[in-house]
Amino acid sequence: MQGFNKYYPPDYDPSQGSLNKARGKHALGDRARKIDQGILITRFELPFNIWCGTCNNHIGMGVRYNAEKKKIGAYYSTPIFSFRCKCHLCDGWFEIQTDPKNTRYVVTSGARQKDEDWNPEENGGFAVHDTDKESVTVDPLAALEKTTDAKKHMEEVQKPRIESLQTFSEHYNADPYSLSSKARKRFREEKKIELKKKQADDTLKGRYALPSALSLLEEDEKAIEDAKTQWEKAQQDYRLRESKRRKISSDLTSIPSTSSRISGASKTPASDSLSALRTRILQNTAKTSTALRLNTSTSLDAQRH
Repeated sequence: MQGFNKYYPPDYDPSQGSLNKARGKHALGDRARKIDQGILITRFELPFNIWCGTCNNHIGMGVRYNAEKKKIGAYYSTPIFSFRCKCHLCDGWFEIQTDPKNTRYVVTSGARQKDEDWNPEENGGFAVHDTDKESVTVDPLAALEKTTDAKKHMEEVQKPRIESLQTFSEHYNADPYSLSSKARKRFREEKKIELKKKQADDTLKGRYALPSALSLLEEDEKAIEDAKTQWEKAQQDYRLRESKRRKISSDLTSIPSTSSRISGASKTPASDSLSALRTRILQNTAKTSTALRLNTSTSLDAQRH
């Protein structure tokens, strides 16, 4: 048992050293059972697909084993480690070593790595070769001409552009307080205009009982002219309808009086009273329509102003 806690038994003597030493245990526990041989048990994950050399079964990349890790050499100051694992499908062992020179892993014994390198030439493709070869000689005159063109482009194009950008930046960053004041003043003016417009819209919505979430269109000259034209057309239509209605009412009113003049002597008192009642009803109807027309005209004029 490893001494992970702070419990010390009664027979413990500090002269014996640490608790692990007193019990004859290593700090790494069972992982260090072969530490005297330079072997440490560690968790190792396969970096690629392999074929086991004993059972000839496929072992996928990412399978983990309790491997025996051991230092077997060094590449300059970088150590080379070997990982010896036991196949979980059989009793065979295989070993994988690190290759610091090529920054990869190499299977040394007990298995073989699955060949997954893709050759484009063998699969109908084209290999990519290095086009910049060191054997090609460089023309010194061409190199000098290229350098001269680059300097000319820098002097005629890049340098003036950088100077103009620098001037532009200095112009807008010379007095940041005044620029900030102008921006804040403009913002306040726009905010006042927006507030007045919002108040006018809220007043209009409250007058006509419109929903508060309704967004009204922006006023412009074209919209005002269209609204004015439609209002005038509606006024003309209304006047035409009212004139027709008045004409019909006047015709109906004149009918009883004419008939009464024609057959006044031959009517009985009952027919005279009926004609008088009809005349009064028609006159009241005409007065009501006239009052309604006047009220409608007044409300339309108020909306227009």
